[in-house]
Amino acid sequence: MNGLEISQAYFEEFGRAVLEKDFPDLLPYLAVGLVGKGSERFGFDDEISRDHDFEPGFCLFLPGEDIVSRRQAFLLERAYAKLPKEFAGIARQTISPVGGNRTGVIRTADFYTETVGSPDGNLSMEAWLSIPDGALAEAVNGKVFFDHYGEFSAIREKIQNMPEGIRLKRLAGQVWVMAQSGQYNYLRCLRHGEAEAAQHACQEFTEAAMKAFFLLSRKYMPYYKWSFRALRRLENGESLAQDLSFILMEDHRDRSLAEQKEQRIEQVASFIIDLLQKEGITKAICTDLEKHAYSINDHISDSHLRNLHLLASIQ
Repeated sequence: MNGLEISQAYFEEFGRAVLEKDFPDLLPYLAVGLVGKGSERFGFDDEISRDHDFEPGFCLFLPGEDIVSRRQAFLLERAYAKLPKEFAGIARQTISPVGGNRTGVIRTADFYTETVGSPDGNLSMEAWLSIPDGALAEAVNGKVFFDHYGEFSAIREKIQNMPEGIRLKRLAGQVWVMAQSGQYNYLRCLRHGEAEAAQHACQEFTEAAMKAFFLLSRKYMPYYKWSFRALRRLENGESLAQDLSFILMEDHRDRSLAEQKEQRIEQVASFIIDLLQKEGITKAICTDLEKHAYSINDHISDSHLRNLHLLASIQ
């Protein structure tokens, strides 16, 4: 079983009975699941990743103190701490995980404040433009086993549905970075004899292409070390991953490989342009990604957002 399956099985075997027996009055206000930081929340855990911050456990999300008091939360924490110390051959942690509390009793407002900077998921335009993709991914990953009160899931859904203007602004910025790093600067760096800068251009192009594809897929790209795994799970993501892997990994000091990299860059560019045209968010008819970036930006209906710098969302 992976981490999500272990978590749900542990809850169903031990956690649910405790809640139903000892906290029936609180059940209508609770949400339970496994969401947030950690490879297991994305379904990416393996034997290597389980060397830290991994245990059988789940999250108990609570509304504010006006509904579930501090005393009630404390009693829930005590009950959670008394659950079996081992499950499926995996021991519970005896020390706090790196980065703070990831399982157990968590206030919903605290979780979302920690993850995206807002207790209720209401984000300003500036926040939507600046929050990293990985943080947004952590806010909506994993699985909610149940949510009787509905607050946690309502905020989760709010964050999952990025405003269209924001999506287009972020997309325009990534497509522009693809143009500059891949179509323009990669070969220029090689001609200057700067192989390291050319490799940096490949890295910039790869990251921007992945972020653009996630935005087109209406998904959030997770933390970089899981990005290729997540990419391969998306529809048509495997073929894109193969091209980007070649661009990122092959040694362009070999002239033949450099030419192949250039071809792959244009292949990826054409792939993204095709998706943009199918969605009807570019009017440009060319292979120049920069022109498509400005055309995407022109599709933003909010004039203030549209008139912000094209790279307003690029961290």
